Amino acid sequence: MKNLILTATVLAFAGLSTVKASEVKNPVIITVQQDSTTKVPVKLEELPAPVTTTLKADAYKDWTPTTAFLVTNADKTQYYQIDVKKGTEVAFIKITKDGVVVQ
Repeated sequence: MKNLILTATVLAFAGLSTVKASEVKNPVIITVQQDSTTKVPVKLEELPAPVTTTLKADAYKDWTPTTAFLVTNADKTQYYQIDVKKGTEVAFIKITKDGVVVQ
């Protein structure tokens, strides 16, 4: 009986020691950076005139616009993302409000 109590005491002490040994003394700080780009849907008929003029240019005349978005970046720059389709191909074009294509 004496050996059983002694063994139980040793095991209990070992268990407490193990718990204390795994404590975190220096917490780890994790920083999450969010993408602050916003994308707002725009009706195709509400696009600015310079944007529609660019879409009608020779380089894009074979492509049909399907949807449009006004994208605002974290640095407050804006452009229109126009999703386009030609047959089975799909793509998008980025155009500023002044009608300049952005790469």
